[in-house]
Formats: sequence, structure tokens, C-alpha cells
Amino acid sequence: MAKDKMFKKILVANRGEIALRIIRTCREMGIKTVAVYSTADKDSLHVKFADEAVCIGPPPSKDSYLNIPNIIAAAEITNADAIHPGYGFLSENSKFSRICQEHKIKFIGATPEQIDAMGDKSSAKDTMKKAGVPCIPGSDGLLADLEDAKKCAPEVGYPVIIKATAGGGGRGMRIVWNENELEALFESASKEAEAAFGNGALYMEKYIEEPRHIEIQIAGDQYGKVCHLSERDCSIQRRHQKLAEETPSPFMTDELRERMGEAAIKAGAAVAYEGVGTVEFLVDKHRNFYFMEMNTRIQVEHPITEEVIDYDLIREQILIASGVPISGKNYYPQLHAIECRINAEDPFNGFRPSPGKITVLHTPGGHGVRVDSHIYAGYTIPPNYDSMIAKLITMAQTREEAIAKMRRALSEFVVEGVKTTIPFHLRLMNDENFIKGNYTTKFLESFDLSE
Repeated sequence: MAKDKMFKKILVANRGEIALRIIRTCREMGIKTVAVYSTADKDSLHVKFADEAVCIGPPPSKDSYLNIPNIIAAAEITNADAIHPGYGFLSENSKFSRICQEHKIKFIGATPEQIDAMGDKSSAKDTMKKAGVPCIPGSDGLLADLEDAKKCAPEVGYPVIIKATAGGGGRGMRIVWNENELEALFESASKEAEAAFGNGALYMEKYIEEPRHIEIQIAGDQYGKVCHLSERDCSIQRRHQKLAEETPSPFMTDELRERMGEAAIKAGAAVAYEGVGTVEFLVDKHRNFYFMEMNTRIQVEHPITEEVIDYDLIREQILIASGVPISGKNYYPQLHAIECRINAEDPFNGFRPSPGKITVLHTPGGHGVRVDSHIYAGYTIPPNYDSMIAKLITMAQTREEAIAKMRRALSEFVVEGVKTTIPFHLRLMNDENFIKGNYTTKFLESFDLSE
């Protein structure tokens, strides 16, 4: 791609560590950046590190980071020719992607059509079935009503799981073990989904027991080419929220990696995917895998993939958006990497959020240690947003060495003034079952979280 086709200035429509992460790559590429911020984030590092910064509203997300008119106005007054949405907020909002197009601003991410095709879980499943991607047995589209659910459940076979079509973060989701539970759980799931997403529509799937949550990173260009960049195991999670991830997965085999990689490429090709994205699968104890959803954005856990294949995924996003073709080559892990999400939460008190002022901070270093964070001593963590304050990544030649390095790095990581999940991660890295790679998405249900 000719140099004059590259973006001159990118507005980063996000906050915290991911905004800072994007700004760093832009600076390396010689691209100017614009930070947007709420009044609660005026002292955040992404504001300090960007070339320009524009306040877009008060602390509530709906008035700032979700305020499309204010973000577009900020892009126009600073002459930004592209917007990078990061993850969360507007990153998978097809309306925002479409409005960027209308204002001749490049949205660095999926097209509105691709977001719509994969954002609705029911229609995404239909698309995947047609593409030959394995899907979990379930209802044929949305459930019309409770009677439809009662008819469908025995055909799918108990246990089943009811999910909100517009859902996320575990909301509007219920596991039904038998017919007696169906009516009450159907109604509560629908009400919760309606309240959370303004859409109470539900669908049903077979509930996979002892599942692993394994995702495949993909990249696709504007010319129809799609490749995969191998897997991440995200099974360590609480209430469907990931806490730690690793690659390669200790459950993976070479044969399974090839089959899942091929399925992920089929998924991307089915919607002519443009950008970097992730195809998420549930894998049962027999290593059968099933399509779960596709995230049409960069993932929180993208650094572990970057470290094991030496590949800047943010840079790749920007290149693809500017029209640069991808090589089409698939990538495989050359090292082992683990990420621990450091949240301002009390892990021994139900992971209760712990916003407040950081009085002392010391981050770990050394060979094979990476910290992605926007915090500093004296920084006040606002109560308005996600509680993640840092990502600690270690990489080594083997899984055993990566775990040992993570133990050492966690023991060096000092954050005072607020509670964090560092003690939880230290306990995790010393857990016998985790060390053996013997875990599923249910792992934390029997994990000792007493102080």
C-alpha cells in the first residue's frame, strides 16, 4: 500500500489500557492520534499520550463513550480520517460503523453488514451451519414462546441452555436441567434480557458439560482472504467473564488445532470478514467443538497471541482497514503465553469492585514479562467503568516456565490503595489442577476463594 493511502490521524473511541495500546502502535506507524475522554478520565494516561484530546461528556458511558454524535463531532473537528473503537463500547455497533461510513471516516473494524450478520447470535448460527461450521444442537432460530420451548427441549435433550439472542456477559442465560424447571427459567431469562438489551427474544441449545472455552483468532482483508492465528484457551472465567487466558491451550492437539482453524476460516469467509476477529467455540471433553459466537473486534486477550507468534494485531487492523492485503498464511504458537487480568476487585468478597486512588504502584519486569495498563501511582480508578486496570502477560518456551514466570511477576506486582485480583491469580498459578491443565469453564465453582 502506498504511503499516501495510510491514515494520517486516528481517533481512538475508547479509554484505559486498550486506548493506550492503540496509541502506542499508531505512534510507531507515524500516525497522529486523538483521544476522547469523559470528565472522569481527564487524568488517564491515554489522554496524556495522544497527540490531541477531546472531552466528549460526563462520566456515564451513555453520555460519553457511547455518545455517537459527540464522537463523530470530535473526529470532524480534529480532522481524523479513521476511528479505532478498541473493544467494548461501540466496537460491535453496526449503527456506529455505518455512521462512520456516511461521514467518510474509516471505521477500523468490521463493516455494518458483518457486525449485523454475526452480532445476532441466532442468525449467526444459521450462517455458520450453511458454511459447514459445527454448531451446538438447538432450536431452529428463536423460540416463539414457552410452548415452543417445551416442545424443543426434549428434542434437543436435557440439559439445555436458554440464551438471549441479543445477550452478553451471561445475562439472559439459564441452564435448564429438567422439564420441571423450564417455565420459571424461561420467563426469568426473557425478563432479564428485555431489561438488559431491550430484546427478550430467546433461543435454546444443548448444554455442553465439562466444556472448554477455546477461541481462534482470525484476520481477513478487503479482498476476501482469511487466515487464522491459532487458539487461546479462555476457560478460566467467573460468571462468563474471563479472568485468565493462555495459548497454546493445554487441551489442544495438532489435529484439533487444524480442524478448529479451518472452521474459523470458514466462519470468516462466510461473511467476507474484514479486520481481525475471533471465532469462539465450546469444546467438550471428547474434543468435539461447536461454534458459540464471533467477536468482530480486537479481544482483551489479544496480547498472548501477539507474543507467541510475534505479530502486532493492532497494526494489522490498521493495515487491513487502509487496504493492505494480508499474506493469507496461518500462524502457529512458537512460545507459551499466559495473561492474567488484574481487576480492581476483591476476589475474597465476591469479586466486589474496588474503585479508588492508587497510592503505591510497582509493576513487574524482566525477560518475558509484559504489562498493558493505564494506571499510575496517584491515579484514581473511577467507579463508572469496567474494573480491569491491567493485563499481566508472561511468555516462555514452555507452559511450565510461563507459569513460573507468572508466579514471580505477580509476586512483584504491588498495587496499594485498592483491592485487586492479584492474590487470586497467585493462588491460581499454584493450583495443582491448573498446573496440570486440568480445568473447564466450571473450574472456579469449586475453587477456594476464602481469604
